[in-house]
Amino acid sequence: MTAPRPAGIHAPWATPPDPGSVTEIAPGAFWVRLPLPMALDHVNCFAFDEGGSWTLVDPGMDTPKCRAVWEAVLSGPLAGKPVGRIIVTHHHPDHIGLAGWFMARGAELWTTRTSWLFARMLVLDEQPAATAETVGFWRRAGMAPDLMARRAAERPFNFADMVHPLPLGYRRIAEGEVLAIGGREWRVHTGDGHAPEHATFWSLSDDLVIGGDQLLPSISANLGVYATEPLADPVAEWLTSCARFAGIAEDRHLVLPGHKLPFTGLPLRLGQMIDNHLGALGRLRKLLRDQPRSAVECFPALFKRPIGEAEYGLALVEAVAHLNHLLHKKEVSRALRSEGGPRIWSGP
Repeated sequence: MTAPRPAGIHAPWATPPDPGSVTEIAPGAFWVRLPLPMALDHVNCFAFDEGGSWTLVDPGMDTPKCRAVWEAVLSGPLAGKPVGRIIVTHHHPDHIGLAGWFMARGAELWTTRTSWLFARMLVLDEQPAATAETVGFWRRAGMAPDLMARRAAERPFNFADMVHPLPLGYRRIAEGEVLAIGGREWRVHTGDGHAPEHATFWSLSDDLVIGGDQLLPSISANLGVYATEPLADPVAEWLTSCARFAGIAEDRHLVLPGHKLPFTGLPLRLGQMIDNHLGALGRLRKLLRDQPRSAVECFPALFKRPIGEAEYGLALVEAVAHLNHLLHKKEVSRALRSEGGPRIWSGP
């Protein structure tokens, strides 16, 4: 019988495993911490013992540091057994980046169809400069002209910079499917908002839940709108997903997240994630009743802290996401401030 979990949000481990080492979180299930070259400086991978091989969930970015960690882990604590399967929760580079590297060594890739298609498309779409559509999107959002000029002149981040080439062929996973991973059966439940068709995995054998970036303990997953789909409403998708997960979440669940520490208290955390965005939307409504604003001019109300250049891009796409949500609910309207200038949003 499973022991009761502590009330509230609780992290059973106070610290992550050191680089090159692992932490056993349950029989046959191990936690690996991988470095990232950004402010959020890590991503979690989880390794499951299949007997003669390993299944890895979210193997990290394709960087020399990540590869070095894997070489140390595979030859050390994972005992030199081959990686037979890579499971990817969603298509972002810090989660799928090394999938192709492992596939070149004989592993199979399992992921959702949308994750596969996005990753395969983006890794082949290398751009030497920001596209005209992207620059126009920045302008409409109200990016400062000097910053926009600098970014337009720079080579942008390309998916292929940190994602190993993905060979043809993968195994699709889908909502409601039951998979065998590491001696356990897991049901797949997908969510949207942070990434389309993001897979989470809920063990039918014990309390484990693999959450990726859909279920994080203390930070908010970015909900962004980009030039590729400028009228998208990821906030609505995220809120719907959180409400759906709340119907199956229990305090007993031990969530294995894409970042930070494994945690219990998922029902409370889902409520916090919903309230976080409802609060941001409420602050936006109040702000836009006073006077029209561009997306960038909404930063102080949305984030309640200074936004520097390092986080400016993520803040911009998240601001547009929240404004789009209010637009689709017909709570705000939008117009151009001037020809060739930013778009401004106003309340009723």
